[in-house]
Amino acid sequence: MHRGKGMKFVGDSRVPADNRKPNIPKDYSEYPGKTEAFWPNFLLREWLVGAVFLIGYLCLTAAHASPLERMADPTDTAYIPLPDWYFLFLYQLLKYRFASGPAYNIIGAFIIPGLAFGALLLAPFIDRGPERRPSKRPIATGFMLLAVAAVIFLTWQSASTTDWKARAKMGEIVAEADIDTKDPGYGVYETQGCINCHGAELTGGAGAPPLIDTGLTPEEIADIAKNGTGDMPAGMFKGTDEELQQLSEFISKLESK
Repeated sequence: MHRGKGMKFVGDSRVPADNRKPNIPKDYSEYPGKTEAFWPNFLLREWLVGAVFLIGYLCLTAAHASPLERMADPTDTAYIPLPDWYFLFLYQLLKYRFASGPAYNIIGAFIIPGLAFGALLLAPFIDRGPERRPSKRPIATGFMLLAVAAVIFLTWQSASTTDWKARAKMGEIVAEADIDTKDPGYGVYETQGCINCHGAELTGGAGAPPLIDTGLTPEEIADIAKNGTGDMPAGMFKGTDEELQQLSEFISKLESK
């Protein structure tokens, strides 16, 4: 053999190639209609949509004032507080025995809502599947449908069992008067338990009308106190004739400011 003939060159895979491409993502033009630049395309569109909803919300708040109720009266034990509609499901949850009562309040107020909202926070870590179809992610889809069904059911139950007419009457803004708490008639008003239904400001409560601007004479008020009227039964007043006269005269003089 002659020197140099029959020699072959073998490549070594351990030697890196010089023409390796850098790790740069492909251009957006390679995915037409599927992606876009975050700035300014995506972010600008999000800002525009958010601005439209914000302006619309501001117009609604300017056109429709917030519904206000009368001032809180701690002596009105007939008043039933009710949350806004988006919290009615929690309000209904606390009506059930397993979520209310001396031994179960912590379950309905903290444990059950905590588990529900904690599951929403941990959802991205619990189900990390790449699939986007709901049918391909049964765990996440099942929990979400269960949560939505529970919220709708509890909200419907609370709305259907609430006496909305009585609720509106409880919070209705009524006329106020300057109450002389040192008047003997007001003392009778307290001792006879009238304050429990009509309130400390005599503005009424659930099922009890206000006692301001009644337009009744002392004799008519005394007759109602003894014999009752409407939902007020007879025999509620158990004081003396002198106390009845003091009470009726006190109420008949009440006029709104």
